[in-house]
Amino acid sequence: MPAFNKILIANRGEIACRVMRTAKELGYRTVAVYSAADAGARHVQIADEAVCIGPAQVNQSYLVIDNIIAAAQKTGADAIHPGYGFLSENADFARACAAANIVFIGPTVEAIHLMGSKRLSKIAMLDAGVPCIPGYEGEAQDDDSLGSEAERIGYPLMIKASAGGGGRGMRLVHESAELLAQIRTARSEAQNAFGSGELILERAVIKPRHVEIQVFGDQHGNIVYLGERDCSVQRRHQKVVEEAPCPVMTPALRKAMGEAAVKAAASVNYVGAGTVEFLLDQSGEFFFLEMNTRLQVEHPVTELITGQDLVAWQLRAAAGLPLPLRQEEIRLTGHAMEVRLYAEDAANNFLPQTGRVLRWEPELLEGVRIDHGLLEGQEVSPFYDPMLAKVIAYGATRDEARRKLVRAVEECVLLGVNGNQRFLANLLAHPEFAAGNATTAFIPEHFADDPSLSPQSPAPAELAIAAALRYQSSANARAHQSELAGWRNAGNAPWRFMFKHGEQKLGVELEVLIAGSQPQLLARSGGEETRLQLLGSDERWLVLELNGIRRRIAYARQQDRLWLYGQRGNLELLDVTHEPASGLAGASSGTLKAPMDGAIVEVLVANGATVSKGQLLVVLEAMKMEHPIKAGVDGVIKRIAISQGDQVKNRQVLVEIEAAEA
Repeated sequence: MPAFNKILIANRGEIACRVMRTAKELGYRTVAVYSAADAGARHVQIADEAVCIGPAQVNQSYLVIDNIIAAAQKTGADAIHPGYGFLSENADFARACAAANIVFIGPTVEAIHLMGSKRLSKIAMLDAGVPCIPGYEGEAQDDDSLGSEAERIGYPLMIKASAGGGGRGMRLVHESAELLAQIRTARSEAQNAFGSGELILERAVIKPRHVEIQVFGDQHGNIVYLGERDCSVQRRHQKVVEEAPCPVMTPALRKAMGEAAVKAAASVNYVGAGTVEFLLDQSGEFFFLEMNTRLQVEHPVTELITGQDLVAWQLRAAAGLPLPLRQEEIRLTGHAMEVRLYAEDAANNFLPQTGRVLRWEPELLEGVRIDHGLLEGQEVSPFYDPMLAKVIAYGATRDEARRKLVRAVEECVLLGVNGNQRFLANLLAHPEFAAGNATTAFIPEHFADDPSLSPQSPAPAELAIAAALRYQSSANARAHQSELAGWRNAGNAPWRFMFKHGEQKLGVELEVLIAGSQPQLLARSGGEETRLQLLGSDERWLVLELNGIRRRIAYARQQDRLWLYGQRGNLELLDVTHEPASGLAGASSGTLKAPMDGAIVEVLVANGATVSKGQLLVVLEAMKMEHPIKAGVDGVIKRIAISQGDQVKNRQVLVEIEAAEA
């Protein structure tokens, strides 16, 4: 008799959908929880039942333990899967589940508590004989104690928040003169992010690989490891690419790291899915970094090379069943690679993006898996992490998997909200990454100047396509009007269009060579000519011949806005052909607009104040980050359209400045 029958997934987005898929396959009923902002989300739609647990803000919904327990009791759910993030590594949540007689699909309260502290877990790992980076993990946290310990360790060294993750509360210190300032900054950041200013110090391991071992334990004392994942490619300590196996792994090193990870898990009587993270230096020496007491974002690459469903393993372990395989039965075959699709603008310092998803068509190729929680028409809100989906590819070799992944990323159509596909595709195609040489220093050392990281003007061919679609729309409209209403007295004069991309205005001249249902056109922009013929369109796909090459292009439009999808990702153009120049307000004209949906955290100026170009005026919070809104011109504040605490929409006017020149 199973220990539970109905599972509530205390999460949202792609991981909630992922867990539900396996739960349903194994015959369990599923319950979704959702905030007011997620009422129409995919994970809500595919669950058997769903319960609203509060407003959009996470501290009023997804982080409220009592609301989630109440939802489980209301629906009769006798087990809870926490996913990752939110409450997945919260010992109080696991304790509350036990108190309510609900199975928590994860490790014990004691394991979560111990491994949730970098300081305490490192002490435990040293006691268990797991290799650790030399450093300081003592109780004394005053500046003098940390300073003297830093001198003992030597430089460079890392300051780390004991309770932290995701790069917050983490600082690299090169010399003693920087230490105190960096300690105070890290302590303040850690206190604000995690509610604890406790720090540890470690010798800096320069240019390591970040290699993690997937471990699993059951309630019968069995613990195994299922190979490793290389997560070395990171941006600001956040993983960008994950792959399995590690490109430089040897059987002897895998065995040594795997056994060390099992030793770490055994020291806390671990049950369920866990990941022991290591730093691997260039000499082949490895050091314990931390243990994550949950399913990892990157678990699919392990599933693909082992042929195992790790969520199914979690459910077995939680139900009291033994692990399905012994260590000697686990086999690794082929290579798998994963990237995270984010709603962010890589060309604008990875600014998170919000808005409505107008098109979402993931490319489903043989050997490609896409885990997502997206629906066309849904709003990407400012309240949650900007990760939308994971794109994973499997191949017989590393290069086959990498090649498939590049194509899958490039072909995943996402329109309406900007994504990071171009950044990911360029990174995967980089020769240093393709050769398997990437360390944690890869992006700053080899990728800092990539074109995906800076704004690029639309290519003449893209502007030609936009103008052709605009012409087609106008021609179709004329076909439904009276004969005289569609008459142009300029004869064969070219059509002229003006588009706006960001703050840049771009003109296109379009000459109609042959009219009709499949018109042949000649576009001129930026001193270049583009010949094209429109062969068909259905308001989703455009088929055309461009400079003699037939192509199929995804697009979407709403009123005067057009989105085109290509290998560079989501290109958004605003048709301003008939808009007066005064309507094109932007930061440089004195009108400041919200770059995304969000909440106004602070307004730093008042009406009538004199401001300088570059001066901070407003702070906007979105997707767990604060974004400064600065003056684009010198002048005087003419109007402040918002107040602290207001929720604003993308492109909403925030402040108007009367420019000094006026």
